[in-house]
Amino acid sequence: MKKIVGSTEGSAFRGGVHPGAMVRLEPGTPGASGGIVKTHVIASMAIGLVPLPLFDVVALVGVQVKMVHALCNEYGVPFRENLGRSLIASLIGGMLPTATTASLASIIKILPGFGTLAGGASMAILGGALSYAVGKVFIHHFERGGTLIDFAPDRYRDRLRDAFVEGRGVAVAAREGDAAATE
Repeated sequence: MKKIVGSTEGSAFRGGVHPGAMVRLEPGTPGASGGIVKTHVIASMAIGLVPLPLFDVVALVGVQVKMVHALCNEYGVPFRENLGRSLIASLIGGMLPTATTASLASIIKILPGFGTLAGGASMAILGGALSYAVGKVFIHHFERGGTLIDFAPDRYRDRLRDAFVEGRGVAVAAREGDAAATE
């Protein structure tokens, strides 16, 4: 069931709904949590394009914490920022080569010209893929009745790697403007 967010009173639009009104899926509806992940993947990719080395890595963690917070709200799971941040760090830390690659992609931005372009493009894809993977892992956990308290990052390492590979495809499709592939 879709819920229209915003006022429709006195609207001159057919059906009483402005064409630009926000449509939000009800909690528990398939696709509601996917929309949260998609929004944060796009934000993560945008942050990757910022030409400041290492700023993007710090900001990316912030986006992922906000995403987990939104997913907690969606699933009715209590959220604590410090716990969420440490769980994300522990989960990603298990993918050390990927985390190292993201840091190197960020640091290469120091080089003027090509370094900025290559680092930005790489970091956008890596950041989007990582946020996608983190989101998918937490969705999986929450759909099974889990909370932040009982989340064990070690149990999700393989799922995170698989979702990261899938997330790279989603990020590349998003970069190329294929909206259908990011659904």
